[in-house]
Amino acid sequence: MWHCFQRGLAGSSGERYNTAMALASSLDPYVDRASPVHALDARVKLALTLALVLALALVPAGRWLALATIAALLWWAILRSAVGPGLILRRAFIAAPFALAAMTLAFTRPGAPVVTLSPGPLTITITDAGLVAFVAVILKTWLSVQAALLLMATSRFTEVLGALRSLGLPSMLVAMLGFAYRYLFVLVDEAERLLRARESRAAALPGRRTGGTIAWRAEVLGGMVGTLFLRAYERSERIHAAMLSRGYTGEWRSLPARPLTSGEQGLLITGAALLAAIVWLAHWR
Repeated sequence: MWHCFQRGLAGSSGERYNTAMALASSLDPYVDRASPVHALDARVKLALTLALVLALALVPAGRWLALATIAALLWWAILRSAVGPGLILRRAFIAAPFALAAMTLAFTRPGAPVVTLSPGPLTITITDAGLVAFVAVILKTWLSVQAALLLMATSRFTEVLGALRSLGLPSMLVAMLGFAYRYLFVLVDEAERLLRARESRAAALPGRRTGGTIAWRAEVLGGMVGTLFLRAYERSERIHAAMLSRGYTGEWRSLPARPLTSGEQGLLITGAALLAAIVWLAHWR
């Protein structure tokens, strides 16, 4: 949606905007495939994903063999999912800017000096322990995001919500997540309508940009954002009234979850035990 507003700020009348359906398909992370990972119950996938992220967090910095073993398990699941490693890697790069926030570890962690930089009056010394901690944070973050992406690429969002509820997440929080996901596409549709209306009212000569200065286009964009907020607020009021009239009480209702099969239970126990063993060996060796 922010990409749509950026295009609106640019003011190019020659562009043809994507339809809401195309935007919806790009926002939906689910990839429809026939694979053993897709067929696995979402509760098992969610529990194993949480266990993997916890294991990554508990592995001490510098235990590269433990991290490599966890990465091998994760990539084995990615290859079995038929989603495609390229898709997971491309989507995982979204975490790179956030992981760079740990760069301060490289020169704040005590240790033997590796590189000394002198930008102006400052002197920054990168230590070996700090560099190891920084690389470990980058790898852990990258692998954790890949695990989450694999979960969302092989499970429909409603299945993930049901799995969260089964694991004890409060029903109100589950309902909020469901509404936020469902009406994200509605907001994108409204944004597309606003941009389409703006383009239809902005005549321009061929090869020339419409609109005035950057400040003028920013003012128009601000009005569009305000209009979108008002439309979203009014629609939410109507939807809430309609839900209350149909007996909504804040509970996320769904059919009872089926019992896990013996194979799924075995996979869950084996995966959790294997990750626990990796963490234990990383701490004691």
